[in-house]
Amino acid sequence: GLFFFFFFFTNVAVDMGVPKLVHIVEEGKGSALGKGGDWDAVVVVAADPVANLAGFPFAKSYERLVAVDASAKSSTNLLVVADSEAPGGRVVVSPTGPLDRDYDDVRRVADAARAGIKRAKAAGSVRPLLYVLGVPTTVIYVNYLEVALLGVLAGLYVQLQARETAGKELEPITTVGFVAPSEEAGSHISRVVGALEQGRRLARDVGSGDPERMTASRCAEYIKEAFNGSEVKVEITDSRDVIEKEYPLAAAVARASYHVERHRPRIVRLTYTGPGETEETLLFAGKGVTYDTGGADIKYGGHMAGMKMDKGGAAGIAGFVKTVSLLQPKGLKVVAELGFVRNSVGSDSYVADEIIRSHGGKRVQVGNTDAEGRMVLADCLSHMRELALNEKQPRLMTCATLTGHAGRAVGPYSITLDNGPAAAVSQSVRLQESSLVWGDPFEVSTLRREDYDMVDPKNSSFDVLQCNLAPSSATARGHQFPAAFLIIASGLDAHASNSSEKQLPYSHLDIAGAACEDDDYQFGAPTATPLVSLAARYVLGRL
Repeated sequence: GLFFFFFFFTNVAVDMGVPKLVHIVEEGKGSALGKGGDWDAVVVVAADPVANLAGFPFAKSYERLVAVDASAKSSTNLLVVADSEAPGGRVVVSPTGPLDRDYDDVRRVADAARAGIKRAKAAGSVRPLLYVLGVPTTVIYVNYLEVALLGVLAGLYVQLQARETAGKELEPITTVGFVAPSEEAGSHISRVVGALEQGRRLARDVGSGDPERMTASRCAEYIKEAFNGSEVKVEITDSRDVIEKEYPLAAAVARASYHVERHRPRIVRLTYTGPGETEETLLFAGKGVTYDTGGADIKYGGHMAGMKMDKGGAAGIAGFVKTVSLLQPKGLKVVAELGFVRNSVGSDSYVADEIIRSHGGKRVQVGNTDAEGRMVLADCLSHMRELALNEKQPRLMTCATLTGHAGRAVGPYSITLDNGPAAAVSQSVRLQESSLVWGDPFEVSTLRREDYDMVDPKNSSFDVLQCNLAPSSATARGHQFPAAFLIIASGLDAHASNSSEKQLPYSHLDIAGAACEDDDYQFGAPTATPLVSLAARYVLGRL
């Protein structure tokens, strides 16, 4: 009474080690525990394990454990049982904890699934089978099974350079089974989660690569290889003359890097056009600072370590486009411009007080060279602004690990904030709504007049101030005012709510607080945010 379904991607050019997902539809409770599938462990994620395991052959074993160890109810545990009770004689029980409090959400399911799979892997499992039991049927948990699988796959991810240097034995689990409510649901979940994870792997690989493994040129090469055989058009700009003309702010940041050939910048443009008539166009600018020394305003006191992760915005958007290319949503066009630049320090560093004219035509006075990300973003955003004027229902977004203030303000969450036209269509609010039910939550911030006051010109020699002198984390509204800078420097201020020209909805996504697991930029793995939220908001409804 078991049905097995395998989903394979045929156009993946780079092997990123994503485990195959196999879904099983049970005809009776526990029927998946038979010989079919060659499973060697069972991972049970449960809201109330004692109640949820009733009827399973290993229920008594868990009850005996709880009777002698009260902590088992709230911790992940391995049960050693007879092979007749569970394949491989291994059962990992991973409780979610309470799911009905005001502040509980679907991330508790993901956390329990991740803890469970890591325990199964430590026990030697290579083909685990996942059950998720007892999750409420409320709206916040509607995608609990997909989110659980994303938690599993996140727990199995091993960073690129570990995979490249230590051998494939670091990822022994190549197949994950899961019990689905129906054949149709299981097939859909396998397809969606598999595509999301392919995108996340690309984002994490690019994001986690060290300053030499993922130089600007090698980021561009890796991304190009990832789209081999796909319908995504990949364009890479490496000419210094072109970059200085078309991306003058980014070129200023890159100036000191030109002394070292392998550190020179690249601009990567990705274009996906979905089947059918285009109904909506997403235009992204992504910050891809491959290493941030701070430039002439150098980072000191240990604050430079971990700055390989400062390309997380560009990496996340590249991963999103990868997911889009696999799912092929109808009626959607996506264009992403990713600025990969190293903020080096040297005799040709750009410095505070320089005035540089942006691609958007604004004279930018540099306030702090460690605010390099907004320089890179502004020119890319200006290019997207020009494209948006002729696109169907355009939505512009910037994505970056931009400010320490973002993490200081909201902790381990991403932030989204809108210009006037975007706020009028609830662009950030709707992204937040999608993010909550997919376990990749956003907080919504608001642009205020004080943010524009911060970047207003202080004399007639420039049009917009890039940054103040203090760190963002020590500046009031430190994550909001950079969005005002981006709007002005890119020329988007001409497309605001009161504009006689075409109004362009624009959201700025600051992912600095959520970009790394445990906020550990030096040793942690990238999360690939906001890939899942963006897919949930703009892609999954078009399949």
